[in-house]
Amino acid sequence: MKQLSNRRGFIILAIGLILAGAVAADYYSSLPAVLPAELAPGYVGRDSCIECHQSEFKSFEGSHHDKAMDLATEETVLGDFDDATIEHDGIVSRMFRRDGVYMINTEGPTGEMQDFEIKYVFGVEPLQQYMIELDRDPDLPPDEIGRVQVLRISWDTIAKEWFYLRPPDVKEKLEPGDPLHWTGIAQRWQTMCAVCHSTDLKTGFNAAENQYHTTFSEIDVSCEACHGPGSLHLELANSRSLFWDRHHGYGLAELKGESVEPQLQTCAPCHSRRAELTGDFEAGNEFCNHYQLETMRADTYHADGQIKDEVYVYGSFIQSRMYHQNIRCTDCHDPHSLELKYPGNETCTSCHQHAAGKYDVPSHHHHAVGSEGAKCVNCHMPHTTYMGNDKRRDHSLRVPRPDLSVKLGTPNACSHCHVEDQLTSLPTDDQQLLDGEEYSQWLLLADQGNEAIRSAIQKTDQWCDDACEKWYGKDRQTPPHFSEAIVAFRRGEAGAVEEMLKLAVSKPADPASLHPMARASILREVAAAGINLTTAAKSIGKLASDPDEDAMLRAAAVTAIGNTDANTVRSVLLPLLKDESTLVRIEAARTIMSSGVYRSLTGTEVLQIDPIIENEILPSLALTADRSGSHMAAARIHEQRGNFNAAMDAYQSAIRVEPTTAGPRSNFAAMLDNLANQKSRSPSEVKQMLAKAKQLRQQELPLLERDAKLAPENAELQNRYGLALYLSGDYEKSLLHLQRASELAPGVVQFQQAYDLLKQKMEQEEGQ
Repeated sequence: MKQLSNRRGFIILAIGLILAGAVAADYYSSLPAVLPAELAPGYVGRDSCIECHQSEFKSFEGSHHDKAMDLATEETVLGDFDDATIEHDGIVSRMFRRDGVYMINTEGPTGEMQDFEIKYVFGVEPLQQYMIELDRDPDLPPDEIGRVQVLRISWDTIAKEWFYLRPPDVKEKLEPGDPLHWTGIAQRWQTMCAVCHSTDLKTGFNAAENQYHTTFSEIDVSCEACHGPGSLHLELANSRSLFWDRHHGYGLAELKGESVEPQLQTCAPCHSRRAELTGDFEAGNEFCNHYQLETMRADTYHADGQIKDEVYVYGSFIQSRMYHQNIRCTDCHDPHSLELKYPGNETCTSCHQHAAGKYDVPSHHHHAVGSEGAKCVNCHMPHTTYMGNDKRRDHSLRVPRPDLSVKLGTPNACSHCHVEDQLTSLPTDDQQLLDGEEYSQWLLLADQGNEAIRSAIQKTDQWCDDACEKWYGKDRQTPPHFSEAIVAFRRGEAGAVEEMLKLAVSKPADPASLHPMARASILREVAAAGINLTTAAKSIGKLASDPDEDAMLRAAAVTAIGNTDANTVRSVLLPLLKDESTLVRIEAARTIMSSGVYRSLTGTEVLQIDPIIENEILPSLALTADRSGSHMAAARIHEQRGNFNAAMDAYQSAIRVEPTTAGPRSNFAAMLDNLANQKSRSPSEVKQMLAKAKQLRQQELPLLERDAKLAPENAELQNRYGLALYLSGDYEKSLLHLQRASELAPGVVQFQQAYDLLKQKMEQEEGQ
């Protein structure tokens, strides 16, 4: 009996060991940590997801992601195409149907009225736009899309009416050939919208043939746009293993882990204003290894970081105290329906459950319960309207600071609502300008020099500041703010540069009040002003080289190093060519090139930088080969490397892809001037080059004049036009525009130098 019992125990133990071995074998028989190319995840489409994820799909269906783009059909078109008409700028466009196809008769690329087929719809709320495929090559494969243009005539899905989506601050008629005309590059789907409205989109622009071969895996923002390609997940889910893979987990991006960064950085590419670096971002990747976030320029953000131009969400959110407290997108938004998780103020009070009577009560907000002023978002997330009727909220989630508005002229949420009280005090013409307009238009007109409107805003700011002092006392929180240094710098005040650098390079005690976005913006603004930073090289270099600092901030420090001496550029930036951050590596190589140091590198040093240029910088520029600026940047790189034939080809490509864009002809002409000065050139070569340079400048001048007239408050454009006028021999007119540039941006050294030098030259010639 005892032997039988021992045998049974042995059998059980053996079976247990076998099972344990099988389980262990199952666990360890995983895929390799680094997948070979043939096993790399691919896109499988939402139908493969729905079987197991029906509740998620139900939430997703009908969402803004689901409706991001679609074919124009009876089910998707929301606009009135029953012979409806709309008039703008003397043009009457008609929307109709022909044999079931949605059509529009409107002004075409030649200026003639033409019929066009509506092929795609874009968006669903609060407006829907309509897209036309132009000049499709009949030999293009059916799964590829040619050049697609987005009409400015749009459907207001709230008011149920057609409206003309006029570009901001452009009142005159847009002519065919203008980049802003609906047939121009600024309204091209591939250049402005496509990558964020479809899944796995590849632009496929061929610069040589000037043609698109665009593809996508799904027409809208589907499951794999956020979770990554799903083939590996599908394979693992369908396997007989007891476990998910020990190296690859679920086979998808992990967006719900302890760190908020994977989720935020997965949303960021489509919810930020950024430049693309690699073209191969997938969900879960680090944002700064694939994109360069645009920092707070004067034309995109207000000095304190509030939204100004169309910058989307991520650049604002990373400024917020919420971000620094590890809040993520899905704390407020359902990840599939995209709707807020709670109605109204509950979105905020679901987390801010402080002592009774602290926030969501009149003693805090001092407005009637249920009124607009009692809504958390109207004070802490004021909106700005883009695209005619699309109100987008500022996700920097800040405390209103009317005291800074009084001091600096920055916006505040209080004036956002109350500035309208000043409307009747304005001259009649200004009342007509602002009738029905919101706060952002008041600010724009004030920035453009309208003193009556500026005075009205200042009165409102002061009234709001007085009210806050009355409500919260003289000791209310009004801490120092980085915007004070930025405004002082832009005004050209003494000591502003030193204060800017101090803020940028010093590690703050409270990162939420002086965040990397602000510090990076400060460094880029100082660097862009052309200020020599050699005296601050040590602290800036230390920041650039610190791997524990934010990559965006380090990249800005790298750029600033370009304003130091050549030895510093070499000693600081050459080691960074091996940095783990793609953004830092690329910025280091760019700065070595733009600073002129490349030409003095040793053979060994050239071998360090050339792989970055060939394998990272030039491919990143090729991602936007349909834009002139990419070819111009490539041309400048080729110039630095002495590849002048390649530079000429790049400049010609820049002119070909955007014939009406200012810039490439001037740069091309400058290169030809330099080449003509080389001693090795024959007299005939010199004559030919100088003649070509003169022709290019003559072609460029009216383009620069157009831009300067369209943006009279843009210092950079005034300076460029002034320099072009100088080279054309029109010194008096040149001096006016150079003076205007120096007045608009007194902190920019180059603008003041150009004005001073020309003024001195003219005075000397008059004295002779």
